[in-house]
Amino acid sequence: MVDAKGRNMKCLTFFLMLPESVKNRSSKGSKKGSPSSSSKLPPVCYEIITLKTKKKKKMSTEIFPTKKPTPTTTVQQYQQQNLNNNNTIQNANWQGLYSTIRERNSVMFNNELMADVHFVVGPSGGTERLPGHRYVLAVGSSVFHAMFYGELAEDSDEIRIPDVEPAAFLAMLKYIYCDEIDLSADTVLATLYAAKKYIVPHLARACVNFLETSLSAKNACILLSQSCLFEEPDLTQRCWEVIDAQAELALKSDGFCDIDSQTLESILERETLNAKEIVVFEAAMGWAEAECQRRDMTASIDNKRKVLGKAVYLIRIPTMALDDFANGAAQSGVLTLSETNDIFLWYTAAKKPELQFASKPRKGLAPQRCHRFQSCAYRSNQWRYRGRCDSIQFAVDKRVFIAGFGLYGSSCGSAEYSTKIELKRQGILLGQNLCKYFSDGSSNTFPVWFEYPVQIEPDTFYTASVVLDGNELSYFGQEGMTEVQCGKVTFQFQCSSDSTNGTGVQGGQIPELIFYA
Repeated sequence: MVDAKGRNMKCLTFFLMLPESVKNRSSKGSKKGSPSSSSKLPPVCYEIITLKTKKKKKMSTEIFPTKKPTPTTTVQQYQQQNLNNNNTIQNANWQGLYSTIRERNSVMFNNELMADVHFVVGPSGGTERLPGHRYVLAVGSSVFHAMFYGELAEDSDEIRIPDVEPAAFLAMLKYIYCDEIDLSADTVLATLYAAKKYIVPHLARACVNFLETSLSAKNACILLSQSCLFEEPDLTQRCWEVIDAQAELALKSDGFCDIDSQTLESILERETLNAKEIVVFEAAMGWAEAECQRRDMTASIDNKRKVLGKAVYLIRIPTMALDDFANGAAQSGVLTLSETNDIFLWYTAAKKPELQFASKPRKGLAPQRCHRFQSCAYRSNQWRYRGRCDSIQFAVDKRVFIAGFGLYGSSCGSAEYSTKIELKRQGILLGQNLCKYFSDGSSNTFPVWFEYPVQIEPDTFYTASVVLDGNELSYFGQEGMTEVQCGKVTFQFQCSSDSTNGTGVQGGQIPELIFYA
């Protein structure tokens, strides 16, 4: 068939001739679980509409792509209806609209049509009743297979699941029916629990990947607690990396107060914790107050000491600066008079008393340095500072934490510099500090530090910048390298448009990046 413009057009119309015995078949009672009025036999004649090719949805192997606005397909409309529990199928021949079994299964997601089992999900007072299809569920989970087709199969048409959140259960069903993974920060932990409980390993792996990607100092402690519960060693290791490197941020986070006592002890005894001991002490006191509230106890000094138990001795109080101890821990009331007296003697007496508290300082993390120049030099007319910015861009192939920069100093004898250091990603400020450093006139580099180490993700360029004020003439780097290998981490460098004082890949300032890995 050809239209007015000469384009080929396809139209498909056919007649379905049913045997007389089928047309005259009376409804002798529908099968258990089958639809009622919506399942009447179709008319003798169908006109089939022209099928449009639909853009297929991303499969679960592409878990977290950048989402772009796309026209809503019919499958997506059905899924949204189903999520809203508005699961009605308007087209009697809906099967003919979809070319793959995955798309047809997607229509069945959270749909009453042909449902042969129902789940009452959630704790008492917050339950939702969700429909399911035994065959589809059994194909997606060995637990469901045993539940419906095993030797001890469930005969009940309604199954109660009080320990899983409805939103998490729906996320798991969506993966089983639609082969799609839909995670959010609010439900990912509950979804991981559901995936573990029903042995859906690919969904569980996606949840762990999501958590690793969103891991930060703010949630590292609570995720550490959960990762131990779920027996996820890779996630546990990632949590420890963040907690060690950004210990003070992690200890001051709200999530630290929500951890269990076992996780608290594992953090307090951590040898590589990169934090001042007074910060560790204050964090433990905050946790104790929250624990009192969880136990419906008044947050008195005695009760705080009680809920801490033996964990209090994991705080290395004798390693605090004397001022921190005298103005903080000694006056908190949590220590007994005898303990306070013994610790003061520990600081001052030649013969030190025995203490129950750990008295050896934590090792913390040893900073590493990435040096990007092969030589340095100075000349009578370089390197000058007049309020201009020295800047360089870098990227890494593994996650690291930038603690500060190594900078050159004066080439004309000892001098003091005031400096402003910054770290940005795509123009967004991640870390900043105003500080001073003293250079002795040598060609050595001198460290300047951020207040807290900054987490750097792999395969993304960041901008390191510094504005110096002090002796105008200083050393500068030469024979710069575009790629530097530091241990197991590879750094790549490129010039920055923020640089207005001459620093680039080949030469200039910011010779070192100081980092933890």
